[in-house]
Amino acid sequence: MWLIASLYFIAHMLTATRYGYFRDALYYLACSEHLDWGYVDQPPLIVLIAWISRHTIGTSLPALMLWPAIAGVGRIVLTAAFARGLGAKRFGTTLAAILAATPGVWYVTDHQFAMNALEPFIWTGCAYMILRMIQTGDPKWWLAFGTVAGIGLENKYSIVLFAFAMLVGLLLTAQRRYLLTPWLFAGGLAALLVFLPNLVWNVQHQWPFLQLMHNIRASGRDVVLGPVAFLAQQALIMNPLSLPFWLGGLLFYFFAKQAKEYRAFGWAFAITVGLFFALHGKNYYSAPVYPLVLAAGGLATEHVLGKWLTMRPRLTAALKPICFVWLCAGIAVFLPIVLPVLPVELYLRYQAHLPFEVPRSEHQHMDTALPQHYGDEFGWEELTAATARVYHSLTPEEQSKAAIFASNYGEAGAIDFFGPKFGLPKAISGHQSYFFWGPRNYTGEIVIMLGSSHPENLRRFFDQVEVVATMDNPYAMGYEHRPILLCRGLKGDLRALWPKLRVWD
Repeated sequence: MWLIASLYFIAHMLTATRYGYFRDALYYLACSEHLDWGYVDQPPLIVLIAWISRHTIGTSLPALMLWPAIAGVGRIVLTAAFARGLGAKRFGTTLAAILAATPGVWYVTDHQFAMNALEPFIWTGCAYMILRMIQTGDPKWWLAFGTVAGIGLENKYSIVLFAFAMLVGLLLTAQRRYLLTPWLFAGGLAALLVFLPNLVWNVQHQWPFLQLMHNIRASGRDVVLGPVAFLAQQALIMNPLSLPFWLGGLLFYFFAKQAKEYRAFGWAFAITVGLFFALHGKNYYSAPVYPLVLAAGGLATEHVLGKWLTMRPRLTAALKPICFVWLCAGIAVFLPIVLPVLPVELYLRYQAHLPFEVPRSEHQHMDTALPQHYGDEFGWEELTAATARVYHSLTPEEQSKAAIFASNYGEAGAIDFFGPKFGLPKAISGHQSYFFWGPRNYTGEIVIMLGSSHPENLRRFFDQVEVVATMDNPYAMGYEHRPILLCRGLKGDLRALWPKLRVWD
């Protein structure tokens, strides 16, 4: 188990500097300069980690990649521990660790400094508390469950769906007796106390996250999958060759006699995946629940091979290493898609020969050369350098009045992160939490505009609008190829107009 986790960790650290900073990482670093109990599009945990990293090991790519890589190691170890808790011996536990280390989706999330890397570890931690409660018969484990769930709420709100599914799973089985205890409410209180600061922040700010989700739905931004496509992509992102194992783990929960007391985990998995499909979630939203069936898959495979051992000992001895080779082969074939092991030019040639198209989760990603998890790591320093050339072409007096306005948090985060070495001031933006940080006392007399999709429309608001630079990084996302504009003479005061510039999407 530890060898598998170590190899996984090393793979991520060796590729940490292959491409560049991910868009969201730049945004979280910007948020870490504005510590708060909440943000428009996420709870505060990832920002707190960014703040800790900034003040300890730094903000280099290896320093940032260290955090999700450690979370990935935690997921592997905890999945193996879960299998051991279910009753697996050495082979089943090791197989569970391999199963937790080979799904492609986790190579993507664990290569990004973002909250998605923490989800599987936290969700599996919650499930492990339920496992211990069932095994010990001690309902006090609800306190641990509630505490971990509260931490999960400070990471990402989607844990609510998993907690709901876990409770329904218990309700549908004989373990419903653990719902009839005051310790359940004590656990709920523990979760509430951990979550309370962010809850208060949301109330004070009129629930910006709910407004954000409403706007996303209204815009039709996300690709909505039908049931067949959704299930097919589940199999794809979890490593197609692992399908027999995790499906076997799910069946093990529902039909194996020795798994009867753990049947709630099978229901929790099925309900969670069903909820994300019904709510039109992206294909990777359900990934954090898979450790439950991967752990059971390790145990189920161990049981099957154990029965064969007495009948066909030679065949069984051969099948055990074949299981490991089979799973490793599955991820090896797809590894360049999910981890930047290839130079980008070579990756594009590899991608062109794939027998399928890499799934895109948003409509605006369809016309980009790279999948979004790679494309959003390109172009940021070039954008900042081009902006600096425009800024330094102004007189010192004009520079003191010039605001750098970004259309999205990625551009603004890039200016804030790379800008100091180019002599740039902080950016402003109406996008996501940047809206709360305001116009920084700029009046709009001179604005360097980044990412405007309709430059001609700005002429209604400024006396003069000029295209002063163009962006042409072939690897960046398509919407980052828009020109840089120099706008003069805003018709009004930017500080007064600021409430109308909010964009939460």
